[in-house]
Amino acid sequence: MNNQSIESGMRKGTGRLLTGMMLVAIGGLILLAQYVKAEGPLFLAGLAAIFLVWGLATRSFGLIIPGSLIAGVAAGAYLVEGPFAAINDSAEGGIFLLAFAGAWVLISLLSLITNGREGWQAWPLIPGGIIGAVGAALLSGQTGLKALEVTGQLWPLGLILAGLYLVFFRRGNGHQEG
Repeated sequence: MNNQSIESGMRKGTGRLLTGMMLVAIGGLILLAQYVKAEGPLFLAGLAAIFLVWGLATRSFGLIIPGSLIAGVAAGAYLVEGPFAAINDSAEGGIFLLAFAGAWVLISLLSLITNGREGWQAWPLIPGGIIGAVGAALLSGQTGLKALEVTGQLWPLGLILAGLYLVFFRRGNGHQEG
């Protein structure tokens, strides 16, 4: 048996152990939530922490995504149920969306840990930016609501323009020549 197969076997054993521990943690959290007042944001924060620790410990980007998104929902729920509970509905929605947008930024940042600098993932910044812009518009009052209304009516033009660009200006087989 060579060193490579020994190392591979150790990684599989460690991965199985960690997976088992995380499943026990998730089950324990769910069981605890049934008997202790650990619902809503607190339960979600615990679940997010499990996924984030699991993802960071295994350097698995696939676990970072649900962990980050659950953390964003937990933060948003905490903020609108706690410190910002007394504000109006559209502002509450804006606060929640800004917290959720932060989750998408977290995905991108944690990709540096799981994938290294070469594997940095910028794509989460796109939905995060859009969600954050909608959240900011909701917080800005009537002007923001009007901007959202106009955007909601005009966004199909962006699809049309993108399609026309692809049809008329991007010729070739899709491969860039060197």
